[in-house]
Amino acid sequence: MSAQAEAAEGAGGAAKGGRRRLPLLALPAVAAALGAGLWFTGVLPGLLGLDEPEAHAAAEGAAPAAPAPPRPPVFFDMPEITANLNVPGRRASYIRLRSKLELSKPEDAAAIQAAMPRLLDLYTTYLREMRPEELRGSAGTQRLREELIARAAIAAAPARVTDVLFTEILVQ
Repeated sequence: MSAQAEAAEGAGGAAKGGRRRLPLLALPAVAAALGAGLWFTGVLPGLLGLDEPEAHAAAEGAAPAAPAPPRPPVFFDMPEITANLNVPGRRASYIRLRSKLELSKPEDAAAIQAAMPRLLDLYTTYLREMRPEELRGSAGTQRLREELIARAAIAAAPARVTDVLFTEILVQ
C-alpha cells in the first residue's frame, strides 16, 4: 500500500470515529434542554413533588386562598387653581387648572385635606414658573402631571397619590 492510501484510510477512520463521538457529545445538551423544558412547563416539579402549595391544598380538598379583590380607586377633588404663567413682556398669560387626585386608600383623603394649604402652595408656585409653550401638546400635559404627582407626594407624605387627573386646563 502506498503512503497516500494509508493517509486516506487514516483520515477516513478518524472521520468515522469523530462521527461516532458526535452523538455522545450532543446527548448531554439534548438532555439539559429536555429537562429545562419539562421544568419550566411545570411537569418536572409536579413529578418531583415540588409544585406549589395551592396545588397540595386543592388535592387535599381545601380551597386555595383567593387573592383579595383590588380596591376601587379613591378620587379627591382639588380646588380650582388660577395662576399667571412666566411670560416675558407686557402681556400676561394665565392658567386655570381643575384636577382630581387619585389616592391609593380612602384613609389618605384626610391626610390630603390636612395638607391642602401646602399642596396648593406647591402647585401654584410650580405653575407660576411654567411658560405657555411648555404646556402645549400631550407631552407638556404629561410632564405637568408627573410634576404635580411629585409635589403631592411631598406635601402629603404618609398619603400616597397615584395619579393626577385633569378635568380642565385652560391657558389664556
